Amino acid sequence: MNEVISTILNHRSIRHFKDKQLSDEQIKTIVACAQAASTSSFIQAYSIIGIKDKEKKRKLAEIAGNQEYVAENGHLFVFCADLSRHELIGKMEGKDVLASIESMEKFMVALIDATLAAQNAAIAAESMGLGICYIGGIRNKLEDVKELLKTPDRVIPLFGMTIGYPEKINDQKPRLPFEHVYHEEEYEQDQDVYLRQLQDYNQVISNYYVERTSGKRKDTWTEQMANMLEKQTRMYMKEFVQKNKMDLR
Repeated sequence: MNEVISTILNHRSIRHFKDKQLSDEQIKTIVACAQAASTSSFIQAYSIIGIKDKEKKRKLAEIAGNQEYVAENGHLFVFCADLSRHELIGKMEGKDVLASIESMEKFMVALIDATLAAQNAAIAAESMGLGICYIGGIRNKLEDVKELLKTPDRVIPLFGMTIGYPEKINDQKPRLPFEHVYHEEEYEQDQDVYLRQLQDYNQVISNYYVERTSGKRKDTWTEQMANMLEKQTRMYMKEFVQKNKMDLR
């Protein structure tokens, strides 16, 4: 155990922040740590948009489902898959790069690059005593987000991240058991094993909610997931991505 591992294992999403803004130095440090993340073939296929403007934060909060902490935080980052600069690179170097940057493979590279950068940013922020929360809700209305942030073609806003000084720290939710996530040599084939593990985990999660809510809530993880997945949400995503000239081939 060391301070880095302790910081990682102590993670929990923070949804209540003090009314205190991050300094420019903190923002630069967090972005520098994001940029230090691994990137496939050095392609660096992402961009980060920082939001200080209160009105923009408020609009993004509405888009994300009226989540107050998207509007009230120390700083809001939006992480984007970005292949627009690579189209420009092709023009600079006189190379035909369109087939490549419009492929599903490069789209996946951009998604992965942005996510790796974001997690570096999250760990850096938490190591500074700050709290973070990922905001997938901006994908509820990406056309509105695109207009608000003025993102060009080949740029897809993926998720936000609120960062700030924690006002309230929630209990940490228990994750899936190690044995359910980690496979040795090959993927576990026995679904009965999975069912037993999920049933055990359901009990852990149900106990967590009972204790946290003084018995007002006791649902299980599989209940949550089944109810969520039964509802089709953001089904426009493929059309939006392709409209923005990514994942076309």
